[in-house]
Amino acid sequence: MHYFTSILLIAGLFTIPSFGFPQTKTDNNIEKLISQMSLEEKVGQMTNIGLTAVCKGPFWNDTDSLEIDTLKLKKMLLKYHVGSIQNKGKYPPSVYEWHRLISIIQDFQINQSRLKIPVLFGIDGVHGANYTASSTVFPHQIACAATWDPIFAEKTGEVTAYEMRASSIPWNYAPVLDISYQPLWGRIYETYGEDTYLASQMGIAYIKGSQGNDLTNDKKAAVCLKHFIGYGVPYNGKDRSTAIISDLDLKEYFIPPFEEAIRAGAKTIMLNSGSVNGIPGHINHHLITDILKGELGFEGFVISDWDDLSKLVGAHNVARDNKEAAKLAVLAGMDMCMVPYDESFAIHLTELVNEGQVPVERINDAVRRILRVKFELGLFDNPYTNPESYPLFGSKEFSDASYEAAQECITLLKNENGILPLKKTSKILVTGPTSNSINYLNGGWSRTWSGVEENYNDPGKSSVLDAIIEKIGKANVSFAMGSGIDKEIDIDAAVKLAEECDFIIACLGESPATEKPSDIDDLDLPEAQLNLVKELALTGKPIILVLLEGRPRVINEIEGLSQAIIMAYLPGQEGGKAIADVLFGDFNPCGRLPYTYPRYSGSIWKYNHKGADAMDKDFTLKGFQPQFEFGEGLSYTSFEYSVPILSTDTISTGDSLTIKVDITNTGKIYGKEVVQLYKRDMVATVSPDIKKLVRFKKIGLEPGETKTVSFTIYTKDLAFVGTNNEWITETGEFQVLIGGTPKNLQTKKFYYRQK
Repeated sequence: MHYFTSILLIAGLFTIPSFGFPQTKTDNNIEKLISQMSLEEKVGQMTNIGLTAVCKGPFWNDTDSLEIDTLKLKKMLLKYHVGSIQNKGKYPPSVYEWHRLISIIQDFQINQSRLKIPVLFGIDGVHGANYTASSTVFPHQIACAATWDPIFAEKTGEVTAYEMRASSIPWNYAPVLDISYQPLWGRIYETYGEDTYLASQMGIAYIKGSQGNDLTNDKKAAVCLKHFIGYGVPYNGKDRSTAIISDLDLKEYFIPPFEEAIRAGAKTIMLNSGSVNGIPGHINHHLITDILKGELGFEGFVISDWDDLSKLVGAHNVARDNKEAAKLAVLAGMDMCMVPYDESFAIHLTELVNEGQVPVERINDAVRRILRVKFELGLFDNPYTNPESYPLFGSKEFSDASYEAAQECITLLKNENGILPLKKTSKILVTGPTSNSINYLNGGWSRTWSGVEENYNDPGKSSVLDAIIEKIGKANVSFAMGSGIDKEIDIDAAVKLAEECDFIIACLGESPATEKPSDIDDLDLPEAQLNLVKELALTGKPIILVLLEGRPRVINEIEGLSQAIIMAYLPGQEGGKAIADVLFGDFNPCGRLPYTYPRYSGSIWKYNHKGADAMDKDFTLKGFQPQFEFGEGLSYTSFEYSVPILSTDTISTGDSLTIKVDITNTGKIYGKEVVQLYKRDMVATVSPDIKKLVRFKKIGLEPGETKTVSFTIYTKDLAFVGTNNEWITETGEFQVLIGGTPKNLQTKKFYYRQK
């Protein structure tokens, strides 16, 4: 008997907990269905395959027209009773193609299957319905987080759900709620950054926009939270590898975004493809069943990631074969398996139940959870939609929402002597590898998985170069690429043109990529791009860096050669216009960093580090010197804060504390300010964070206008996870720190006393 199997069976961990769900009409319908289902039909509901497994041709179909293969469909739906399908082929189908493909599948299922249970179709709509042609492409999550305004996460969720439903797809593999402060990990751009509270607020807002109050509404879509849990901090920076996380950190920093999302009604969750402390996410009974389904009370279903059972065999080496992998994962609490290529999971799981290795109660629990989501989505009444019922699909209204989000995310990190905004009469050289393609604005998961293929780009969208020309006229703009991402192209040509210009706009960054292809070994910006800036600096012309990158790439060699730096993240296909707006003063930048920007490739920080982490070589606590701090961002106007006022200087258990501050726009133009509130525990039995975000609010102010911002915090906001792995709040001195950036925080102290 395998080690993991013996532990599960000896401990009785296959027992299905009873969470006391209230009985409803839906529950009665579910139980009636389960009572009628054969084992094979139940296991089929737990099986999720790729779309091209039921299409003509090979699985990796490179054609630009998918056709359903009736024989394959019959095998999957009628013989193996597959209950869920996902993904697409190479190209992004139109809403009408999606309707054609999915209606064939659903009609076949409803008309020919015994129990007529609709198929649940899912896809990665990670920044819009990005796998549908002509849909609205939003900024990626890291850019959304940089707005520091949950309204943009909510709008992204709302529009994404609408356009996915226009595509007859009701289930979205988003949002990503991994906390990540590991920029070597390429998928950091798919997260809301390094802070637990910011990510939680963005996640709640996204779910509200996507799911609303009634999932039977055919303009709403069920979310799938990713990736439970610890996926975003692999210790070596490589995708799908091991994270080392203490129980205390897991509970305090990584679980809360998922917990808040579950409270907000999230219906499904995808598992971590890597491992935590050596235990692969797909077989971690403690995390999946004890914590997720037990402590957090998650009622939805848990799905694997792409083909991850085979990785338990070939990569993690915890199972001898795929059959044993299926057993370990299902007993751990996985309810649905994404086994994209074939029906093998259904075959293996049926055998496991018949052999007594997996109890039928575990199968019934999984099926119950899956059917509940199908009922809640209204699929039994409306298994697909009519694209004509979605007149706002790809509309100007939706592209304007993406455009606004792109404007709000852009973060001004440096503006020496107020060089920005530029005058529209200036002579500009645009250069750099990310300057002349919308692919660098969109990043991965954009029409195609990699986001690299240009032939699927939407016509009429502006690169940074296009947008600058549109803004100030072709006569004022010259262009030379200068360098590619990692190789020099025509630096001499760029230098020659620079000598005739007033300003240089150097657009730097990295190529679109995701998952394993996004792995890198060196956080430094590639040498070719550094050399481009160094050569341009010799001209003496002012340089403005525009960074289009999914993660922070180290720029310390060229930061001092630039007069201004704009962090644009991956702002989506309206991002070119938004960047031009900021450069030339038609929009006042108001984004703030959602992660710590490192100064060196080997010096990776998070803002809420411990005090001792910052001990320098001379033993002073001055070692925290990133290039830019979490929460940092500049404006074209200025803001002044009054001395904050606290409602009391002492609180006790159950009390609250209100902090009020007046903010005045002391500049000459309208601007938005992100008011940030942190707390600091001065002494604790577990080394406390140097500071921890507890509230934030974005406000707009006209010149000379003053607004009062009030925050209320509670004793639970003072808590931390103690040595017994429980949340505690200890008596003693605390501080609140309030301001617009980390460089101007005002501090006030107060005390907590237990009653």
